Amino acid sequence: MTVATVDDLLARERRDDRTALIDATGRSFDVHWLCTTSWKAGNFLRHAGVREGVTVGVVGEGPLALLAFLGTTLLEGRTRFDPPADLAGDDEFRALVAPVEDIESGRYDLPRGAQRVGYGDSPDEPGVHHFDAGLWSENPSFPPLSIDPDTEILTDGDRTVSHGDVLEAARAVVDEVGLETGDRVVIRESLTDPRVVTAGVIAPLLADGVVVLTGTDGPSAGSASCSGDVEGEPRGEYVVSSATDTQTGSIDPVEVSF
Repeated sequence: MTVATVDDLLARERRDDRTALIDATGRSFDVHWLCTTSWKAGNFLRHAGVREGVTVGVVGEGPLALLAFLGTTLLEGRTRFDPPADLAGDDEFRALVAPVEDIESGRYDLPRGAQRVGYGDSPDEPGVHHFDAGLWSENPSFPPLSIDPDTEILTDGDRTVSHGDVLEAARAVVDEVGLETGDRVVIRESLTDPRVVTAGVIAPLLADGVVVLTGTDGPSAGSASCSGDVEGEPRGEYVVSSATDTQTGSIDPVEVSF
């Protein structure tokens, strides 16, 4: 199928039992789970006011953080991973998705009307939405989308990139390294950099490869279609890292160009 925007990577017809994601503990999640749970994340975040043109801050580097990014993407919002604590002056900032402990710590100063979405332990504060509970209870479907490739998808505060930018750069990564179906791409750099998200998440999804996360975001993102335990450091055919790796094919995010 033609992939014009990132939401096309989560289309219904792509669902199957191929592994799409491996977390830091070694558990694997299939494409069907990734698509369906991303739809549920989008449906849940819609209740928090996420929509086209707004920014969602996401704290964490594990499956739940990834789902928050993909759910925001389906709603045509832009994601900023690990945003700064002082966000009160950002009128486009709509929601913060973070571990409950961080959400309730008082660390983040959000603009008026911004929503707090916590994951992990059940929140004590009534104004905090529980992401985990939402993923279990939300509708596992999503209406057809027609997103403009110029729609913004990621920002780091200084640079903002669109669906079209990200896919063009991801295709260049796939072609340059010869990424193929089933190839595992290990992320060893922070998702705060849109180039890391492009090389470590979008490129393997585009090539029907496997995203391998080395960061965590607390409790499990769910148990459906996940299996296996891998001891030691996650391994793959490729690693997204600026450091030299003599045993694994390296994808340097610095070389990803938008």
